[in-house]
Amino acid sequence: MVSRLLWCKTRARFVRVLLMLSVATSIPAMAGDVIQVSKASMELAADIAQAAVQACRAKGYQVTAVVVDRSGIPQAMMRDLHASRFSIQIAEQKANAVILSGVSSAEFRDNRQDIREEMNHVRGILVLAGGVPIRAAGSLIGAVGVSGAPGGEKDEACAREALAKVQERLDFAE
Repeated sequence: MVSRLLWCKTRARFVRVLLMLSVATSIPAMAGDVIQVSKASMELAADIAQAAVQACRAKGYQVTAVVVDRSGIPQAMMRDLHASRFSIQIAEQKANAVILSGVSSAEFRDNRQDIREEMNHVRGILVLAGGVPIRAAGSLIGAVGVSGAPGGEKDEACAREALAKVQERLDFAE
């Protein structure tokens, strides 16, 4: 009696699974319903942040570098020993300006002087030089923001130097 009851329950589960599979396979998938997104690995993000800090250190600047993913979520942060604690927030907000605009934060600032002041009031965005896009195979996969050098153009130079060090990895990313 127990084995017959168990067999009936097993059979009922099997029938439910078959019904769910038949319904699921009868609904045609729409093109574009599911997309694949490229993202930087944790190791790549950490290497970019560290290379940016080291590039600035070699020039005598104590900075923070923050790498964010394509959604503006921080992936890696590296703060040199004497960099201000405020440089963490500023670097992240510069990187977020890149995610918003798709171009360097300096280019965004220069292109949109008409709304620069308003953009600096958007939570999480700071329109200052020092943020650079990270692209792999032509796609924006994130951004690096640097803060702490005496001038945003120096922050940006360190960010660009860091990207140059990993450019081959980005060029051959799958």
